[in-house]
Order: sequence, then C-alpha cells, then structure tokens
Amino acid sequence: MSPATSTSFSVFYQEYLTLHQNKTCRRLHLLGMAVALTVFAAVLCSSYWMWSVLAPVFVYPFAWTGHLVFERNQPATWSNPWFSILADLRMTWDILRRRIEL
Repeated sequence: MSPATSTSFSVFYQEYLTLHQNKTCRRLHLLGMAVALTVFAAVLCSSYWMWSVLAPVFVYPFAWTGHLVFERNQPATWSNPWFSILADLRMTWDILRRRIEL
C-alpha cells in the first residue's frame, strides 16, 4: 500500500516515515517547518494576518529538495496533501521529542 491509498492516518504516517529515511531530507523538512512556523507567527502578529494561509508554501522548497535530491523519491504531498501536512507536523514533533533521529 502506498501513502496515496492509505485510509487511516496511522497507516499513512508509518508509510510516510519510509519516505523519510535520509537524515538530510528530514533536516530539510525540519528547516522548512521552522521557516513556515516563523512566517506564520510573524504574519499573525502583523496587520496582514490573512496571509498566514501561505505559510505552508515555505515548507515545500525545502521538503521537495530533500525528496528529489537526497531521498530520490516522490513527496507524499503530491499524492495525499492533507495527510502529508499532518504527517509533516507529526514528524517534526517526533523529531523534537527525539523519537526520530535527526
């Protein structure tokens, strides 16, 4: 089963992790998430808060570089964007809690 065909998030997340075995890819994801969350916080604190919906766009250049250059696979975002966003947040949380090696 591929991440695109997963019907439950827990199954999707386990498959998602198999697409993120390269440390550089995971580091790029973490960097992209940090940039996106910083942009999100800065925009929310400004008078332009409606632009906060664009914050996730800042993750993609980092994450896709990690996949295409280092992991050499297709990003899960291309097949299941909603679960992929949730999985990226979960993976970031798991990295910060040291459940996943960085």
